[in-house]
Amino acid sequence: MWRTAILLTSAIAYTRVSGQTFKRLGGCPSLGCILPPDQTDFLPGQLFDIRLEVHAPVNGSEAFNNGVPDEEFTFCIQRDGADTCEDIVKYFNVQEPELEKWSFSYFEDLFARDEGKPVVVNVASKAYRALSLSKAGRYTAKLQYNGSSQTTARWVVREAAQETKAKNVLFFIGDGMTQPMITAARLITHKSINGIYQSLMQMDQMDDLGHQMTHSMDSFITDSANSATALYTGKKSSVNTLNVWADSSETPFDDPKVETIAELFRRRRGGPVGMVSTALIADATPAALCSHSRHRDQYPSIVHEYLYGAEALTPWLPWPTSCEGPDVVFGGGAEQFLPGSESLNGTDYYKAFQEEGYNVVHTKEQLFATDIGKKTLGIFTSKLLFRVSVLFLPQCDRIAYTEMWVTGVTLHAVRSNEYLQVYPQNLRNQHNSPTGDGSDAIDQPGLKEMTLKAIDILQKRAEEKQTGWFLMSEAASIDKMMHALDYDRALGELLELDDTLRASIQHLKDMGEYENTLIVVTADHGHGFDVYGGVDTKYLAAQTDDRKKRDAVGIYDRSGLSGYTVAEGSLPNNDTVVVGPQGPNFPVQWNPRYTFSAGFAANPDHREGFVVNTTGPRNATTSSADGYVVNPKDQPQGFFVSGTIPVESPSGVHSLQDVSVFANGPGSEAFRGVYNNIEIFFKMASALGLGKDVDRD
Repeated sequence: MWRTAILLTSAIAYTRVSGQTFKRLGGCPSLGCILPPDQTDFLPGQLFDIRLEVHAPVNGSEAFNNGVPDEEFTFCIQRDGADTCEDIVKYFNVQEPELEKWSFSYFEDLFARDEGKPVVVNVASKAYRALSLSKAGRYTAKLQYNGSSQTTARWVVREAAQETKAKNVLFFIGDGMTQPMITAARLITHKSINGIYQSLMQMDQMDDLGHQMTHSMDSFITDSANSATALYTGKKSSVNTLNVWADSSETPFDDPKVETIAELFRRRRGGPVGMVSTALIADATPAALCSHSRHRDQYPSIVHEYLYGAEALTPWLPWPTSCEGPDVVFGGGAEQFLPGSESLNGTDYYKAFQEEGYNVVHTKEQLFATDIGKKTLGIFTSKLLFRVSVLFLPQCDRIAYTEMWVTGVTLHAVRSNEYLQVYPQNLRNQHNSPTGDGSDAIDQPGLKEMTLKAIDILQKRAEEKQTGWFLMSEAASIDKMMHALDYDRALGELLELDDTLRASIQHLKDMGEYENTLIVVTADHGHGFDVYGGVDTKYLAAQTDDRKKRDAVGIYDRSGLSGYTVAEGSLPNNDTVVVGPQGPNFPVQWNPRYTFSAGFAANPDHREGFVVNTTGPRNATTSSADGYVVNPKDQPQGFFVSGTIPVESPSGVHSLQDVSVFANGPGSEAFRGVYNNIEIFFKMASALGLGKDVDRD
């Protein structure tokens, strides 16, 4: 009996990452499939599953054998230098699994999609779980099927570093952050005189700089799930996948898994791990640290896996490793924790985490007061009702701002209509309290507060275990706001990341751990954003013709300088500066007359007026019978910009560009140069010495 799994591209991919190449199965160019696929590298001893599939399309260009797949296929593995290719059962000393059979369907191209003519594929499959290769070297895996047909996968087990350089790793991810965004953030927050910046961002001052390539296994534009998978496991995968290689089966939880760096750190070092995010904590970037699923949107199951491990979701599938019960979990997304329709089986996960020994906090005040000796779950908001999945309002909305004129050592608090340009009123009427009582989440911590508290908790718990720690901290709204074409809020989140980096370095120095800690700052992917000039927003708004409005944009010699007032070093003699409570080097106002003009390489139809949306994150489009069109309430003073992506896409999408990697601390020199995103995993694992306890020749 064939099980049926529908793999229609439109059903499993987010609109913002839709593509034009419809594949039978990613990483499987022939009718015989090996997962892990060809060109996969492993750390010695890193755990992984193997899935074998033999396909027999019933119809379409690849139709074969009346849709009957070969059930007598064989599979062997040979290490370079060995005399023979050895059967997998003998090679790994495992039992032969049962043969599985199912069917799935897909569209071969856009014409087939439009005509509603899918290809049906019957599958014969076997899966081998929780395996590892301990000896460094090159391996060849061979799948023999359909008589003489053969699929070959070449794997490499890296030579492991035998020296542990770093005790701790602090890994920052600016989701979607590109170098043009960093350049724009520097422009609006660091004063320049005659083209010379008087101060620099903390990222500018890191010891080592590199660039990583972000394309995925079977598409050149990645999403946050498979890009995070590459960063955390050193493995390429498909869009929407979390630490698995996507197979063609129906369930999203039986795809072949691979061990993450957090799982390895727990298994080999026994040290505490933590995750911090300004998104919902089950969103792709934090989820990929400690969960495994083909579909990133399995939020309730992801939370369940955080607490109980992968085997709790599929107890019939062995997976003897996990970062079960991370020591720190800070973010948003209360819906997956409150009992109800959006938590797994209606479970109260606040109570479940408490029963497993966690402190549970919901406000900044509670976060500051919580005991650093215990595991801590901090969920500070439910999701907001914007089209993009924003969980924390960005920095310019969240901070209730009082300026300070600083003269010598005297602080004079003042309020000024000229400078009071942040928007804490947007915290109101959101009904997003993490307790589920319908009130507003007013007392939200920022990325800095969450990260510093996480470091304190991990350090305390590491001292008790005599280990180091691993922390991932994500500035999520860089990406969320770039999707919404809300450049101001994206840059505000980027600046908060930079301020968090600055504060974390100082905090580590104060606690004596800076010399022991590898700090890495990078992105998971890019957006096609860049600044190309300046704009006089007052002149633009005064014009009535779209072509005349464009005359407000200044290019080359007319670009001038931005009108942002920076928060530190704003006066040449430097004896009086304007600062806000969120720290130095933030704009004192977000809506000057003279601002930067920026564009996006992939955007929906919208109007562009180059001004900040004062009522909350931008909503540039609205749904119609013809797809997404210009939202008439968004930037009505602006001019029309024609879209470049499918009309069913409501927001901007990711881009191919390489992203920067900044590093400090022991092992940071390895992050220089240009390399693939999978190398981030191997470089961090090498600094931590995670491969050195396995067999060597």
